[in-house]
Amino acid sequence: MVLTTEENVSEKKQVPPHHSMRWELSLMIALIIILALLIIGVISGICLEPFYRHAKIDKMITTYNKLVSLTQYEITSSDDVKELLNNNNITITVASSTLDSLSSTSHEPRKNLMRLYSYVTGYSLNEVQILDRGNSYTLQITTEEHPNARYIEMWGQLECGDYFLMQTSLDSIRSSVNLTLLFFFIVGGIVIIFSVILVNFLVKRYTRPIVQLTGQAKRMANLDFDARYTGQDRNEIGELGNSFNKMSSQLEQTISELKTANTELQKDNEKKTQIDEVRKEFLSNVSHELKTPIALIQGYAEGLRDNVAEDAESRDFYCDVIIDEATKMNTMVRKLLTLNALEFGNDPVVMERFELTGLIRGVIQGMKIMIDEAGAEVVFSPREQIYVWGDEFKIEEVVTNYLSNAVNHCEGIRKIEITVKTDGHIVTTTVFNTGLPIPEEDIGRVFEKFYKVDKARTREYGGSGIGLSIVKAIMEEHHQKCGVTNYENGVAFYFTLESTGY
Repeated sequence: MVLTTEENVSEKKQVPPHHSMRWELSLMIALIIILALLIIGVISGICLEPFYRHAKIDKMITTYNKLVSLTQYEITSSDDVKELLNNNNITITVASSTLDSLSSTSHEPRKNLMRLYSYVTGYSLNEVQILDRGNSYTLQITTEEHPNARYIEMWGQLECGDYFLMQTSLDSIRSSVNLTLLFFFIVGGIVIIFSVILVNFLVKRYTRPIVQLTGQAKRMANLDFDARYTGQDRNEIGELGNSFNKMSSQLEQTISELKTANTELQKDNEKKTQIDEVRKEFLSNVSHELKTPIALIQGYAEGLRDNVAEDAESRDFYCDVIIDEATKMNTMVRKLLTLNALEFGNDPVVMERFELTGLIRGVIQGMKIMIDEAGAEVVFSPREQIYVWGDEFKIEEVVTNYLSNAVNHCEGIRKIEITVKTDGHIVTTTVFNTGLPIPEEDIGRVFEKFYKVDKARTREYGGSGIGLSIVKAIMEEHHQKCGVTNYENGVAFYFTLESTGY
């Protein structure tokens, strides 16, 4: 087959490397999880500290609202207040309105008193960022240089007139944020590992039917239709697998029908070719066989017309030749019609039970004159009657052809021997005649139409080379065998029939 340019280009395209869909899906989902965790980590790193700081400010305002109506003593002696301050990580320093008495939950009460004094008097040396200023409090972020520390502070006056200073460290907030982020990334790493394992397991489970369908498709591409999808999925993949099974069955049936049709078409083509060859051979052989008798009839007829034979004896001879050649032509045409009917099934076999030895005796009796003229001796002495299945009329024609062929080729002591032997359910009839064996190069062709081993001798006794072809056609209709065997002193033709068993 010659490929077009487009087909050649198509064949030169490189096949892309194979990638596992399972690993692609696993990698894609893992990357999505990692990306999501990274985004959460970045957002947390940026927003977590401001979020904590804002939460601390809210807690400080809430604490102030709970303490604003209390006295210095109540604040420092109440267990509930202490618990509230500890839970919110807030220290408080309370001083009288004259700043001469002090109560504090801080470890550095004097330092905080000085800080409060500086705020009240307005002489603070620390860097201060005001966040909110109310009627009786100020909310601010304070930065100390020595040591470097930052605080969220609220200072002002309580309803009783005492001054207060509440503090919470911003450094503790940053430390908490860092620990939270560290914990998040550790947990995130563990989640990623387990997620990848779980995703790989789930993807493998869900892609297994697809892998099976891929294998089935490859086997179908190689015309292997035994592959079947065996999954029990009730989703779209299950429907796809069932569709694959139906398609596989339909393709197998279709291809089987196509192959059957192709085989029949090949047989029809071969039969047509064979018929054409047989027709050509038939026409050639018939033309060749009829050429000689027609020429003789024409020649002797012209001789009679031209009065070449002047006496009555010569005219009788001419007439005898014309009659003899016409008879040969008539016999050949009759045999050709018989052979044609056999080969094309126009003369079907009528199977019946008949006695074979009696049929052979009848043929011998009918050909007694021909046998006597040839000076031949026929030996046939069966001991018992033998019943067989077959078409009695056609089997009689087979025996007649074999016997006439033996008479015409009998030489030497001119003996013909007919035997009938039974072997199980098969009865073999053999017709042997003394004479020259058939040459090895010709023995395989003696049953062919118009084939003659000795053309001159065949012409001498009026043979046409059709008799043995008729025998072969009859035996093929009976689904039995026929053949020929050479011996040193002669030739034996045989045929088989099925015994009736009794």
